[in-house]
Amino acid sequence: QRLGVLVCGTGIGMAISANKVLGIRAAQAHDTYSAERARKSNDAQILSIGARVIGAELAKSIVKSFLESEFEAARSGAKVDRISAIERDGHQ
Repeated sequence: QRLGVLVCGTGIGMAISANKVLGIRAAQAHDTYSAERARKSNDAQILSIGARVIGAELAKSIVKSFLESEFEAARSGAKVDRISAIERDGHQ
């Protein structure tokens, strides 16, 4: 699976924009735990971070946590399937 990292001032605008793309699940994170959970619990493919909100070293740790985490399909697959269905229904 392809993953991506987007950076803007706060990370908010990039997350909102990325989530407009059909099939994309983007999550904003300013800590390693949120970045990890974005992957494990929500199968996020895109991480959005704010350059004006966090420093470079923390950003590196957040990106590392995001990239090293894997989706827990057995635990969260049904939830992600429901989210995908809502997205599909909304785009018909």
